[in-house]
Amino acid sequence: MAFGAQTDSDEVMSEINMTPLVDVMLVLLIIFIITIPVMKHSVNVDLPTASNVPQVAKPETLCLSVDASGAYYWNASPVDDKALPGLLAQQAAHEPQPELHISGDKATRYERVAQLMAHAQRAGLRKIGFVTEPAP
Repeated sequence: MAFGAQTDSDEVMSEINMTPLVDVMLVLLIIFIITIPVMKHSVNVDLPTASNVPQVAKPETLCLSVDASGAYYWNASPVDDKALPGLLAQQAAHEPQPELHISGDKATRYERVAQLMAHAQRAGLRKIGFVTEPAP
């Protein structure tokens, strides 16, 4: 038993259902009605201006070397173990702080390099790097 008169149930409806389209358009209209007044009320903010002048002060680079016998060299000149902490503390006080490049001989004991790093850390140097040679 059929509830309604059905004629040609095999035909496809080719009409567009307008109800969902109207619902979406009404929702968008409500959203725009609410948001447009909010966008017109703006707060004036006094923003800082920035200059595009490049930074001129480049930090100095310090080269500390340890040879195979364990002697320290400050920029290729020998330095005493007792004078090294004072030199490092003096350089750590500079602003901007210099970069410390440590290079060690292959045959040197790691203990001497570790002592050098400990002196640099106690002095307050923050930028410490190691110099290596590329593999042949």
